[in-house]
Parts: sequence; structure tokens; C-alpha cells
Amino acid sequence: MLSNLRPTEIILILVVVVLLFGAKKLPDMARSLGKSARILKSEAKAMKKEGEAEKAAAAAGAAPEAAPDAAQQTVPRTIQAAPGDVSSARPVAEPNRTPQS
Repeated sequence: MLSNLRPTEIILILVVVVLLFGAKKLPDMARSLGKSARILKSEAKAMKKEGEAEKAAAAAGAAPEAAPDAAQQTVPRTIQAAPGDVSSARPVAEPNRTPQS
């Protein structure tokens, strides 16, 4: 599809983009896009390292996650609809993540 575009069509598209967003906003948009791409890349690397560590721990026979504290299990967490809005807060049922032997 993109191979069918001629140089005049590409120039026309670029002119429309500049007119829509403005010449001042385009560098800021490109900068924020670059930051987002770097963040995504670093998060993907972190997830990959975490997955490799879990696989190594599972292969060694260790539990991938430590057992949660007893105090954490008894206190229910709540979700609030908006900051300061306590009338619509409700407790959240969290899954029990203890390893089963």
C-alpha cells in the first residue's frame, strides 16, 4: 500500500500533518514518542529478565514468590472511584496466591 504513494502524495500528507498539529507541536510530539518507545523497551527487557529469573528459580526448586505476610492477608484493600470519594469505595477480593504443594 505504501509503495503506491508518489512523492507528491507524501509531500501533501506531510503538509496536512503540519497544518493539523502545527510546526511547534511536532518536535514535542516526536520527543514524547521517543520517550514512550524507550520506556516500552526498558519495560520489555525488565519483564524478560524477570521471566528468566522465575524460570531459573523454578528449575532450582525454589518458590518464585515468597509467602505474603499474615498482616497483609487480613487487611482488605479498597478501590476508590475518585480521590477523596469514600462513599463509593468498596473492598476488593484478591486471589490467594499461596503456592499449592
